[in-house]
Amino acid sequence: MANAEHSGRPAEAFGATAAGTARARVRAARLGLWLVVAILAVRQMAVVLSTPRGERLTDLETWVGPNGVLHVEGSLYDTTRFTGTPFGGLVLKPLTRAAEQALGWGWTFGTLLLVVALGLVAARALPQPISRRTSLFAAPIAICLLMLSLPVRNTLWLGQTSIIPVLLVLLGCFAVRGQRASGVLIGVAAALQPTVLLFVALLWFTGRKRAAASTGVTFAATTALAWAAMPHDSYTYWVHHMAGTGLGGAANDLANQSLHGLLLRLGLSGPLEIALFLLLGAAVAYVGLRRAVRYARDGQLLLAVAITGCAAIAVSPTTWQHQLLWVLLAVVGRVGRRASDRYVWPVAVILVMTLPAKMMLPNMAALYPLRDNVVLLAAIAAATVVPFLSRTSEYYRTPIPTDYAPPVPARFARVPLLPFLRRVLSRPNLLLELLLIRVTYAAYQKVRLAASGDGMTSGRVRAEEHGRQILDLERLLHIDIEHAINHAVVKVDWLRGFFDFYYTSFHFVVPLSVLAILYWRRPVDYRWARASLGLTTLLALVGFWLYPLAPPRLMPNLGIIDTVHGVQDFTKPDYGTLTSLTNQYAAMPSLHFGWSLWCGLVIAIVAPKWWMKALGLLHPLFTVSAIVATGNHWVLDAVGGAVVVGAGFGLAYVFQGPRARVVTGVAEKPEREPVLEDSGRGR
Repeated sequence: MANAEHSGRPAEAFGATAAGTARARVRAARLGLWLVVAILAVRQMAVVLSTPRGERLTDLETWVGPNGVLHVEGSLYDTTRFTGTPFGGLVLKPLTRAAEQALGWGWTFGTLLLVVALGLVAARALPQPISRRTSLFAAPIAICLLMLSLPVRNTLWLGQTSIIPVLLVLLGCFAVRGQRASGVLIGVAAALQPTVLLFVALLWFTGRKRAAASTGVTFAATTALAWAAMPHDSYTYWVHHMAGTGLGGAANDLANQSLHGLLLRLGLSGPLEIALFLLLGAAVAYVGLRRAVRYARDGQLLLAVAITGCAAIAVSPTTWQHQLLWVLLAVVGRVGRRASDRYVWPVAVILVMTLPAKMMLPNMAALYPLRDNVVLLAAIAAATVVPFLSRTSEYYRTPIPTDYAPPVPARFARVPLLPFLRRVLSRPNLLLELLLIRVTYAAYQKVRLAASGDGMTSGRVRAEEHGRQILDLERLLHIDIEHAINHAVVKVDWLRGFFDFYYTSFHFVVPLSVLAILYWRRPVDYRWARASLGLTTLLALVGFWLYPLAPPRLMPNLGIIDTVHGVQDFTKPDYGTLTSLTNQYAAMPSLHFGWSLWCGLVIAIVAPKWWMKALGLLHPLFTVSAIVATGNHWVLDAVGGAVVVGAGFGLAYVFQGPRARVVTGVAEKPEREPVLEDSGRGR
């Protein structure tokens, strides 16, 4: 007995130490998140207030500045610049005597406080049950997402009031006690933003009839008060402009993310457009409210509020970008039976609400209707079709777990690995992969373009200096073959046409095809290959940034013929900028060759037959010939591409271990992907 007690004490002490370490990590992570919140708040204030006057807080200046519509005699709506309700104008009138600069500071700081309050209320309203860690991290994460969202950034930049109605609704639903007080807050929100009246139906059908009645009474009273104080303005707003329709920018502007704006952008107008808008709006409101009531009764009131707000976005005649916070609140809904699918909806919402639409979708005319209305479509999807899980579902708390391969002993022991870098056996969610690939490529384009240097002239001088360095090194190594190969190919028309076509056509097609085949046929290899390609590209961006390099075709007096882009006019200072969409001096390392080498190596490793491996290795051979023959890269650029590819594979090995071998001839289990043979060994 004594020995047993003695042996149990070290185990208890070890357990206590481990628990203390875990708590310390949680506290450190929470402190770090709050530090990020503080940094974001300071940055937002600095960005807004460091902008020259006249370019910041433009809406606020329009309302309450020295010549603002609230400060001069006459109607608020003599122009269409003021888009608020008459009650909103009545509330803002006392601010008109404040100095613009002091009001700017106070308004910006006050808006940030409202954002913090909104994040705190939303974090407290998360559907139960939630883990202790989630409860600790929810508030700072919510505030960070709000500050990074486009609606909040637009609100801070323009000096808008759109956060106030959202905060009043959340306070009415989650913070105050008593249905009457709740209804008063929501009624005031409706007086500032009339589409909030849609929440009356949510309150009524979820059994909060006193709150619904109080909302209606408060809205009527505040509107009547504004009508008594400003009868002409009230008539103009509610009757002439039909609850604000037509105020602000043009209704077909991209900023108007409503069904009305969508139909106008599609070319519809007149009675047909109005009838279709009313029909579609009624359908979205009906379906959205039914779903909201169902989730409210299920105990997910925050999700129900978000769905109702998303329906209000669609049915409002004008919903400007700063009024779209309801979509971000829909991130709390859980979608998907698998654990690996749980990230798709929140990632999609966060991307839509924090990034410009041009980064979400490629610049293709066929996708313009989708790209121009992506926020509206997200709101409609949240309100009507996204299959959020009920709390009674067996998958709500315990989704189908993700299969991970056993740890690989060959990993470097000193490298601090993160849990998400473990090798996953199941196929990743396709929508999430497409979103991440698109956003990553958009970020790659931005960084690649920004790596051109400080100013076109200085960037060109530096790039040409580096070009001369590369040429001198190649001459020293006796590999300066660019001029000879370029002129030899130019003399043979069919060969020149082949290399031009190969250079312009296969750079993206082949890597995407390899990724698609791996995703469908070899999901474990897909993750390994994708990681190595991503790391390769990241290292290449570092090279573009540190060493801008003019390719042979952009080197004056070298005599290289640009077979792809045509003759360059070296007398123009900006001749190297063939297009504003790319950086012509991102030559070292060559990703044309690097990506092709990655394709060849992956095919050579995973292909089952020798001829497939040989065919895959022909791609980097043709690519290196094309980039040199067309004058787009130096030979050493290809060497640099090979170096970053090797480093990418090496880092993937460090983080994830050796590539796993896949079992052949074993049937897949339902809901599972390929099983591994001896995952610990690998190749």
